[in-house]
Amino acid sequence: MNAQKLSKRLATVAAYVPQNAVVADIGSDHAYLPCYLVKRGHVQKAIAGEVVKGPYESACHEVQKELLQSQITVRLANGLLAIEKEDGVTAITIAGMGGPLIASILNAAPERLAGVERLILQPNIHAIAIREWAVANNFAIIDETIIEEDGKIYEILVLERGHQPLNEMELLVGPKLMLEKNDVFVKKWTHEMKQWHHVLEHMEKAEQTTEIIQKKQQLQQKIDAVKELFI
Repeated sequence: MNAQKLSKRLATVAAYVPQNAVVADIGSDHAYLPCYLVKRGHVQKAIAGEVVKGPYESACHEVQKELLQSQITVRLANGLLAIEKEDGVTAITIAGMGGPLIASILNAAPERLAGVERLILQPNIHAIAIREWAVANNFAIIDETIIEEDGKIYEILVLERGHQPLNEMELLVGPKLMLEKNDVFVKKWTHEMKQWHHVLEHMEKAEQTTEIIQKKQQLQQKIDAVKELFI
């Protein structure tokens, strides 16, 4: 992977960045995503934010190598603190982290979201944390997709401002994804249900305290609810 050819995962994230947006890529690593977007003329200006010194230096090197210093600013900063008001950022990408970490980044500096029209978020795990954040912060899921690459499954969520209440199942599996139910979606949740069944089996062998019985009931309800999606 490089600035000319992204992984399937990052290429999917890039496809959701609006044309001519000012994009901030938080946790940019090598800055491949902003370099790719600028080189293709998809965006004219980008911010690459990185909190760790090593990846920050890698991002600086990549931007210099691609001769994009005039269009991409690389900043060593924690999360959204890489964004300044003067940047005029309209879209934010955060990819390759856990859902709870992405949500915590968004919660840590909400004032930096002023002027931002779209969030493109790719959690490696626990996408439910992002959906819960969206509901609590008046962001609506306008699109989401689920893909598989190199044996790993990824969800990409696209958020814009708006009120969108979600029920428990929509929070868990995704309001758009549960309607489409593509092959990757089915594979993911079939695997999840198998894992839950294993947990139930272990619970059956434990002392049947009130807490264990309650947890078993909750887990069985979750299994039954997901199973209904495939009927």
